[in-house]
Amino acid sequence: MATKTRSGLQETLGLRSAVLFGLAYMTPIIVLGIFGVIAERSHGGSAGSYLLATIALLFTAQSYGVMAKHFPVAGSAYTYVRKALDARVGFMVGWAVLLDYLFLPLVIWLIGGSYLQDQFPAVPFWMWIVGFAAITTTLNLVGLKVADRANFVLMTFQLLILVIFVALTIAHLVGTSQPLVSLRPFTGDAGLPAIAAGAAVAAYSFLGFDAVSTLTEETRDAKRTIPQAIMLIALIGGAIFITVAYVVSLVAPGSSFPNADSLSEGIARSIGGNLFGAIFLAALIIGQFTSGLAAQAAVSRLLYAMGRDGVLPRRVFGKVSERFHTPVFNIVLTGAVGLTAVLLSVATSTSFINFGAFTAFTLVNVSVVAYFLRHRDAGLPRWRYVVLPAMGAAVDLYLLTRLESDALIIGVSWAGIGFGYLLWLTRGLTREPPDLAGIAERT
Repeated sequence: MATKTRSGLQETLGLRSAVLFGLAYMTPIIVLGIFGVIAERSHGGSAGSYLLATIALLFTAQSYGVMAKHFPVAGSAYTYVRKALDARVGFMVGWAVLLDYLFLPLVIWLIGGSYLQDQFPAVPFWMWIVGFAAITTTLNLVGLKVADRANFVLMTFQLLILVIFVALTIAHLVGTSQPLVSLRPFTGDAGLPAIAAGAAVAAYSFLGFDAVSTLTEETRDAKRTIPQAIMLIALIGGAIFITVAYVVSLVAPGSSFPNADSLSEGIARSIGGNLFGAIFLAALIIGQFTSGLAAQAAVSRLLYAMGRDGVLPRRVFGKVSERFHTPVFNIVLTGAVGLTAVLLSVATSTSFINFGAFTAFTLVNVSVVAYFLRHRDAGLPRWRYVVLPAMGAAVDLYLLTRLESDALIIGVSWAGIGFGYLLWLTRGLTREPPDLAGIAERT
């Protein structure tokens, strides 16, 4: 039976629903959307890159689970860092996560546009980006919402396409007498540095594994269910990504491709014919479009909440259309940001998105250690509160350094803007910063 929390939300979700939500948010088919980019970055070691990313995310997932147990409220990374470390550091984590939210629609439209441009080369690339931005922005302006059930149906469809893709790939390998067992997809041609560079991009596929923590107040027995769900989402997602990357690497070995941004569509046609190639492309574009719609709606809502609470200028970001009851300025702003996709590559855009993610992941791991130090007399196990989080933070930091130089420049610049804004909000750090965790609970 559902019960109500103090916030008025009903505790209706169980473990299965929480895991399905996290997997739907991750959009599993994205592994094929960016396979070519990772293959080039890892020098043919895509499976190894996904394996390394999975290991890193499992350490971090464990830390998210620990913090969700001790702080069973919505808010995710910035809540944990704010409560366990410092309010100012928490604000900066919230600002770093905002980088993900603000530019995620751009990356989604860029990947979808790359595949469409490869299929219809006569159409200029910028037209696809403008089309994605215009249609998605228009739908969000009038208040269209994607239902959770629709997301679950879409996720099921994506998983079906992935299963068919893997089955056809194996059949193709058997039919052409190619080996099914090889270490090359894990080792590549350039060793660990290249594998790590690929993992720094591959981590983009996992974005959303921690989103289930925002459902804490709507989940039954959240202190137990949410940590389990986070670990299961990371494990299941990692298993899917590694398996798909492995079999695709066998049928498309190498580290240089003329169409890396849309490589999987060509592979789909070669292993399944034109019909399956068309179905695959449709599935990928529908998934990308739906994800872009949800991502733009989410970030515009977050910006509205920040404006409403005075974190951002209230007169601009905190206004809602009287006609459509949507935050028009925020939606248009994210659409305009998305148009800059015409200037970026998939590799660069996914990299600077991951800058915010790795920053948040690292500090969540640090927060677990800080919590242990504050409660060292509570008999907390060191391996779970110190050893594993320290290893997670080290791996996350290492992957952060493997991002492209352009991505690091963009990320550091974004952090600098956030720190300057924090100085202004807190009058030179003399006041408490705005509570981004409270905003997250209301969004």
